[in-house]
Amino acid sequence: MEGLQSGQGHRAESSPEVERVVGLVMKAIEQDVRQMAEAVVLKRDDELLGPGEFELREKVLRAACHILEATVNDRKKGGTKAAAPFAPTATQSPASSDGGRGAW
Repeated sequence: MEGLQSGQGHRAESSPEVERVVGLVMKAIEQDVRQMAEAVVLKRDDELLGPGEFELREKVLRAACHILEATVNDRKKGGTKAAAPFAPTATQSPASSDGGRGAW
């Protein structure tokens, strides 16, 4: 988890953007969390490990997919806030060649 904040000088928890994404994520996985809780509560003690454990892991992975999906969809909606700056016109550089054979 430490790698999630690499290159950032401030704590990610304090960012309003992080709080907004947390709300988005919680909404996306609410049903997944309910299904996980039900799966655990309905299992007998001897059913928790083994097949029950793998069933729970599948539900966790499904929740992770919903987190990624919600985050990607949210970023798509953001778009750009300003027009992109104009790029300078390309000119032929001295290192360019016409592809002919020449001495290296």
